[in-house]
Amino acid sequence: MTDQPAFVLIRPQMGENIGAAARAMWNFGLDRMCVAAPRDGWPNARAVAMASGAGRLLDEARLAATTAEAIGEAQYVYATTARQRDLTKPVFTPEAAMQDAAARIARGERVAVMFGPERAGLENDDIARANAIISVPVNPEFPSLNLAQCVLLTAYEWRRATEETEAVTTEMAGTEWASQIEVEKLAEHYEDRLTEAGFFFPETKAEGMKRTLRNLWSRMPLTRADIQVLHGILRQMVRWKERGD
Repeated sequence: MTDQPAFVLIRPQMGENIGAAARAMWNFGLDRMCVAAPRDGWPNARAVAMASGAGRLLDEARLAATTAEAIGEAQYVYATTARQRDLTKPVFTPEAAMQDAAARIARGERVAVMFGPERAGLENDDIARANAIISVPVNPEFPSLNLAQCVLLTAYEWRRATEETEAVTTEMAGTEWASQIEVEKLAEHYEDRLTEAGFFFPETKAEGMKRTLRNLWSRMPLTRADIQVLHGILRQMVRWKERGD
């Protein structure tokens, strides 16, 4: 638990959910699982089948008999719950919790996150052992989250808290952004052909029309592939006009 939080499944009931939780963890680079008092025993064939490519997590998962044993090595523990509890504790959103966890782990602390069984979640006796609560801002009329969904959501926030990821990127599909000189040549090509076609009329408005056209090209985020296509379109239209004559 030194460089990432341990995800602790307390009394999980269905092997499929354990396997799905393992898969969700591995999606986001987490591989430290503890399974405490699973209802259907351990190991669990249904968990292995559901884990798919994340079966290694189950092979290496720690088995504990009680909640106290499962979190015994941790120095700071979060308990996930969607219900109000009569316990005085700091309450984090998943995002804030994983940011806090990342900071604690960076300081050398051992951190664990508890997830409750599918039927009713963690009991108050479990949560009483935690240092803080993670509460997901769900629909109050339907607050129940599937175990694997809760694990996925928390693991995602861990990844966000520890990996620098650009919020928006552009897939360039094998090309790159056009240079200013390429845009300039495109503008000249269109201006020359449009001049030949008599587009810039009347003459008193010609300069303003050319300026507007230049401004249009400069506002467009053109790639080199775009430039080539636009050159090709204009060349083909000129050839078509010449054949028509």
